[in-house]
Amino acid sequence: MQAMVLRRHGGPEVLEREEVDLPDPGPREVQVRVHAVAMNHMDLWVRRGLPHLKLEYPHRLGCDIAGVVEKLGPGARAGKVGERVMVQPAISCGVCQACLSGRDNLCRGYHILGESTQGGYGELINVPDTNLLPIPDGMSFTDAAALPLCTLTAWQMVFRKAKVQPGENVLVHAAGSGVSSIAIQLVKIAGGKVIATTGTDEKAEKAKELGADHVINYSKQDFVAEVKALTNKRGVDVVLDHVGGDVFAKSVYATAWGGRIVTCGATAGPSPQIDLRHVFFRQIEILGSTMGSKGDLLAALPHIQSGAIKPVVDRVMSLWDARQAHELLEGRKAFGKIVLTV
Repeated sequence: MQAMVLRRHGGPEVLEREEVDLPDPGPREVQVRVHAVAMNHMDLWVRRGLPHLKLEYPHRLGCDIAGVVEKLGPGARAGKVGERVMVQPAISCGVCQACLSGRDNLCRGYHILGESTQGGYGELINVPDTNLLPIPDGMSFTDAAALPLCTLTAWQMVFRKAKVQPGENVLVHAAGSGVSSIAIQLVKIAGGKVIATTGTDEKAEKAKELGADHVINYSKQDFVAEVKALTNKRGVDVVLDHVGGDVFAKSVYATAWGGRIVTCGATAGPSPQIDLRHVFFRQIEILGSTMGSKGDLLAALPHIQSGAIKPVVDRVMSLWDARQAHELLEGRKAFGKIVLTV
């Protein structure tokens, strides 16, 4: 099959179009013909190189996949040839205590597609039969590809970690990202009030269209001061952050006494300087979150089918233009997802 692969770490130039071999699906595997694969910052991190990351070259990026079932492996229990599906973006062992208790994202054998195992930057991919979800009628492949990873991540942050309650004020950083664009919608489903941050007025308007009650342009305003003004100096009940760095450090000051900060990433840096006295004296909870369980995405599916959760697609490009797409994502030129079609 044709694929976009990397054989070394580096800039977008390391992505090359090659012909690679793909075996038939194994026991309880399904082969999916990829129609669309959405980009995540994970694609950039893996391309650049991560500590302790061991790849099998040529490596294919791509966590978020939508397509059509091509073949069924021996004993496959899900999927029918020709069925339109989106793919759960991670795999686990399926037999450990974490997996059997519905917390498969805590499995020691957990792998995200395109990170430590092969992903969707190609015409075909083999995945476990437990990784299939039906695409709702009327939804395009590009919209379907924009949903799995960011919905899974945001669902765990909003409902399982922060446990957002009706009427709570929630600060959502970097509204233009895939995770945050879904998190805004989930907070509204939970009955919360959204204060979002973003770096441009154009992105601020788009965040309001998604349901944000207030949007702070951090390039013009100090978000801590604005949060305090909007909450009568109290601060927010919840912060949802994947930026890290100084943004995380300042978020402590924007959080109310007894509030919660949920972090799922560190795009601006992994080592914030925080004053621990503000954490313990004001009894702020800091909660780490990575991905979510397969059950979380299933729980979100009815909201996707009803239209309460809407995919946010910035633009659609060809997979063979992946180099340019990586440059756009690195340059923060997108609001929502860049989706690559195959």
